[in-house]
Amino acid sequence: MSGQTLTPLQTTASVERRPRTGERRFDVFQVIPYIIFFVLLISVVLLNPRLLRLSVLETKLNAAFPLLCVTFAQSLIILTGGIDLSIGGILSIATAIAATQMTGDPGSIIFWTLAILAAGALAGAINGLIVTKMRVTPFIATLATWSIWSGIALFILPKEGGVMPAVLKTIVQKGGILGLPKSLYLVVLLALAWQFLKRTRFVTRLYAIGSNRKNAHLSGTPIHATLIMAYALSGLLASLGGIYRTIQYSTGSPTAGDPFILTSAAAVIMGGMSLAGGRGSIGASLIGAFILLLINDLNYFLGVSTFFTPMVQGVLLILAVAIQSLGNYLRQRRLAL
Repeated sequence: MSGQTLTPLQTTASVERRPRTGERRFDVFQVIPYIIFFVLLISVVLLNPRLLRLSVLETKLNAAFPLLCVTFAQSLIILTGGIDLSIGGILSIATAIAATQMTGDPGSIIFWTLAILAAGALAGAINGLIVTKMRVTPFIATLATWSIWSGIALFILPKEGGVMPAVLKTIVQKGGILGLPKSLYLVVLLALAWQFLKRTRFVTRLYAIGSNRKNAHLSGTPIHATLIMAYALSGLLASLGGIYRTIQYSTGSPTAGDPFILTSAAAVIMGGMSLAGGRGSIGASLIGAFILLLINDLNYFLGVSTFFTPMVQGVLLILAVAIQSLGNYLRQRRLAL
């Protein structure tokens, strides 16, 4: 055995099986987004106790759900070390189709909902093919497809308009179940979806690709298939956010998705996910989205001009990146001991 030479695959596997000192230690940096969230939430509620009313909670969650969908989508790609700028265009296509094609007929609603989700998944898969088969960097690839998808949205719906069936707002958003808003159940379902996904081999592969693509390849991870699936799921989630946004406003917009691009990336960073990939939690990214929304509410109740909201968000983003860098530095020092 002493003269046996290990292959790279065996070496990687042996390293992964080797227990690391401090691997299960509590990492305070992972809970910082949750601490910030609760501090902001308590502050906002103290400033305006009306937010505890179920009707207000329903309104807030309805407004938050499209961003949560897009943040989930963005997180999947950032986990691999990439970024998806095209989610804005995909969401815009979803709103354009929904506002112009859906009618109040149940058959029409089901058909076009499935068609929009399928179109989003297809658009995402095309992104994945460009990144993997054509070897274009994710930033350039999705920047290009963002322009294409946005152009298609403008072709379908040249300006804001269209009509969303009123029955959908009643079914999806208005009223409650067991005394709680329907939107709350949707948010919980999104969180449960992450709890399920993070235990799958698919997400394990996403982490592996983001951590070290070469080692992931040597350990047998199907890089191309995993990335294409990630981009397809990202597109599907973006289109789901688009449908919900159209229901919320009862109309469509060919540029509805544009504001979500940078906001979703900011939410991911606020949640502590590494832009280099391989580290972070989509659950924390969803908390990051809520943090951004709470910052807007806090500024409003404090009487701060909306012009300063981006500045406050920018300062917090810099702090989030600084905390993330400090956490990575301390982890490396701890592992080196």
